[in-house]
Amino acid sequence: MSGKMLEINELEVMYKTDLETVYAVNGISLSLGKGETLGLVGETGAGKTTTALSIMRLLPENIGRIKNGHILFNGRDILTVPAQDMRKIRGQKIAMIFQDPMTSLNPVITIGDQIYEALALHNDDGKKREEIERRVDEVLNLVGIPAVRKKEYPHQFSGGMKQRVVIAMALTCEPELLIADEPTTALDVTIQAQVLLMIRNLRDKLGTSMIMISHDLGIVAQTCDNVAVMYAGQIIEAGTAEDIFKGKDHHPYTIGLFGSIPNLREKMKRLSPIPGLMPDPTDLPPGCKFSPRCPHCMDICKEMQPKYHYDSTHRVLCHLFG
Repeated sequence: MSGKMLEINELEVMYKTDLETVYAVNGISLSLGKGETLGLVGETGAGKTTTALSIMRLLPENIGRIKNGHILFNGRDILTVPAQDMRKIRGQKIAMIFQDPMTSLNPVITIGDQIYEALALHNDDGKKREEIERRVDEVLNLVGIPAVRKKEYPHQFSGGMKQRVVIAMALTCEPELLIADEPTTALDVTIQAQVLLMIRNLRDKLGTSMIMISHDLGIVAQTCDNVAVMYAGQIIEAGTAEDIFKGKDHHPYTIGLFGSIPNLREKMKRLSPIPGLMPDPTDLPPGCKFSPRCPHCMDICKEMQPKYHYDSTHRVLCHLFG
């Protein structure tokens, strides 16, 4: 046993239809210890959400396929767990805050009943209805929503309040692992700051491990212990938060992400966008997947897949450091 709560080894995921095959995740490996928070960052289409859905075993049934790899949760490969047992793990041991709270809630069921349902499904201790109702009240108060509002419907809540309800549903069974997929999407900056502070406080209070999926490096810097940068379904750089934000030998893509962040201290400085677009996941380029956009591209980059360059807690997938 390695002592890691979650270990992903050489995971490959594809979406296959009659017309084409999308190579969404291409051999990623990462790990997460108890009580740690891992930031998973990258542009839209990098494979972040597919990785999360693979952990939850929620890939679309007809088209989503795990081609290779293992996902070990507390030493058990959850890819081999029977569906009935996986339903017990999902929500109780591993929970997920989905990307859009507007579509994550049932519009015709009160928020109290939606939280109650999650508790009732995982009621292994045989709690009575009154005890479960008290727990619903506790969870709502925990995320800053008065319990008297539990009989209201989702349309009666603002976007920020809906996000709090979704977080309450994810935390109601006090899971060991929480996956937060863009938990501040569509929120204004004030509510975003409140939600992030609440997630950090709840994580610390409950001792929950967390994967924070985001394209916002500022959010990751505030929240995460370790960071993995994804591009075209690969982890192209990973390390501690200090390695990523203060270290050296960064992948050109990571440097590009930092160049796209506004600097309030240099108001007149223009942003440096990364040229080009993410490669077509149905037709990935040979060699380094970032080579068509890389300012340091060499001939070898176009022909040969790079290997990881390791430095203590830090790794970079790039020929520049080979």
